[in-house]
Amino acid sequence: MKKFYSLLIAILLVATAVTAADNDKSKQEQRLQNAGQVLSEILNIPDDIPQDLLNKAKCVVVIPSVVKAAFVVGGSYGRGALVCRTGDHLTGEWGAPSMMVLEGGSFGFQIGGSATDFVLLVMNEHGATSLLHSKVKLGADVSAAAGPVGRSAEADTDAYMRAEILTYSRSRGLFAGVSLEGASLHPDNEGNEQLYGHKVDAQDVVMGHDTRTPEAAERLISLLDKASPQGSRAETKD
Repeated sequence: MKKFYSLLIAILLVATAVTAADNDKSKQEQRLQNAGQVLSEILNIPDDIPQDLLNKAKCVVVIPSVVKAAFVVGGSYGRGALVCRTGDHLTGEWGAPSMMVLEGGSFGFQIGGSATDFVLLVMNEHGATSLLHSKVKLGADVSAAAGPVGRSAEADTDAYMRAEILTYSRSRGLFAGVSLEGASLHPDNEGNEQLYGHKVDAQDVVMGHDTRTPEAAERLISLLDKASPQGSRAETKD
């Protein structure tokens, strides 16, 4: 009888662990789907991201539904996904996503009382490499600036050319460049493990080492492929 109960407990523990793993994976898949929805809506705004900047971007980070209250209590402000172009110089098609975390402190964040979506363009290889390997502080570890809006907006000014990351926000239907100086970004390694089912870091995900694009990310990546199918080899100046 003891053996029977021990076996039953073991089965229940395994079932619980499997259920928890499934729930964790579903949570990451939902974030990817939300990121795809956010990007779809932003790309349909008449005055959205300048085409030239999107073509030059090495990676795009989408962080959906960041709530202001999180900035008051501190901690992780938002979770989303990083998608980079493939190839040696990140100029090819868009690849598999790495989950990301946005954090910050008192850096003059102004989004009102509603949830805010963020889109960040990573403009050169140094910025991309920095994000893939460690936690980076915007404005310190990598240069950052509020991005211009409008498909045909003037995007070759000195400030935009020097910035490694251009930052945008959407809140209450308003899409605009926003300063995130002082905020931090880093790979969500736990989220990647939950999504892909094994330990994998952001570098391996982006470089395509043993990772397949999750079905939940197909909309996000197809939108990027359609909006900017081929990257520019031009590098943003440091």
